[in-house]
Parts: sequence; structure tokens; C-alpha cells
Amino acid sequence: MSRSIRFDAVLIQAVIAGALSFAHLHDLAEAAGQTGWKAWAYPVSVDLLLVAAWRRMRDQQRAQLPSGGARLWFLVALGASLSANVATAGLLDLDDVPASLRIVVAGWPAVAFFGGTLLAHTPHGQDVPPASASTTPDLDEEPAAPAEIDAPRLEELPVPPVPVASLPPALVDRVRSLAEELRTATGHPADPDTVRARLGLPPSMTPAVAAHLTPTGA
Repeated sequence: MSRSIRFDAVLIQAVIAGALSFAHLHDLAEAAGQTGWKAWAYPVSVDLLLVAAWRRMRDQQRAQLPSGGARLWFLVALGASLSANVATAGLLDLDDVPASLRIVVAGWPAVAFFGGTLLAHTPHGQDVPPASASTTPDLDEEPAAPAEIDAPRLEELPVPPVPVASLPPALVDRVRSLAEELRTATGHPADPDTVRARLGLPPSMTPAVAAHLTPTGA
């Protein structure tokens, strides 16, 4: 199965521009006295610094961090590349390079090393905690409801016993006698409330009357 290859015009343009810039930097370094492999190392150094500064600058901007340092080294590498392109366009006699240019070319490795070291130690964007991880509480979040305490229900509460009022012995005999009369007349055990009413006692004395009623034969 054949795969179709789509040529990207932007990618092709970038390859051509990179190749020309690489050649210009090599020619300038060689004219400044850097021969052999050293002349080929200069364009590699400039292009690597340019790409590294661009990537770090983009990461810092995405993380909303200051990107001034990365932008500075991007401009330095871009200036070195642009200067080599302009210098090799016929504006500079490559057979008679000025001493100042030789000094700049000779000092470039130290500058590139310093810039690369600073970029390597710049905090990455992904190392910075996102804004959503802030310790500031979310004002829109509803506070958690307090834990409910189980209160005992009314029917579960213990009911204290009601003390029964005591009757004097004479009244106890009268209660039992009257209860016996009512039982004989009706054929049923006497009602404590009826006995209490016959004796003229208040309603609160009904429990006391009932406590002293004894069945027949007891």
C-alpha cells in the first residue's frame, strides 16, 4: 500500500533558509580564521542556541512566566545568524576580515556556552503548579453541612416512676370496706376512681386508692 507524500511549503522554506544560514555562518567563521571542523561547529552552535531559546521562550509564555531571558538569547542567536547572512552578501571582504570580527567569532563559543547553561537552568513551564492548584478556597463551593448529632427520641427517654401517695391506716380501712360493698352490690371488682369519688378524695389520690384495693379473699 503506497503512502502519498504531501510537501509542506513552509517546511521546505524552513529547510532552505536553514541550509543557507548554515553555509553563511560556516563561510564567515572560516574567513575569521576558524578552519577545519571548527568552521562547521559554529553554525551548529548558533542554530542550536536559536532553537533552544525559542522553545524555552514558548514554554515560559504558555506557563505565564517571565520569558525575558529566553527572548534575549533568542535575539542574540538570531543576530549572529542574520549578521553572517548580511556579511557574506558582498558587504564584507572575506579575504581581509577586520580584527573586531575575528574577536567576535573567537569569543562566540564562550557566549553560546553561557547562554545554553542559563537556558538549561531556567525553570520549565510544567514544573510550575497550575493556577487551579492554588490554596485559595473556592468561594463558589458550598460549605460542608455540620455533622448531625443523633438526639434521643422522646419515646426512648426513661420515664421516672411517679410516687404513690400513702393513705393513713383509718382511710385504708375505709377504702377497702367501701370497695367490698361495691363488689357485693355489682358483682365486679370496685373501680378505684369510683371509690375515690365516694370518699370525696381529689382525682390525684386515685393511684393511692388503687394501691390499697385488695381482691376478695386476699
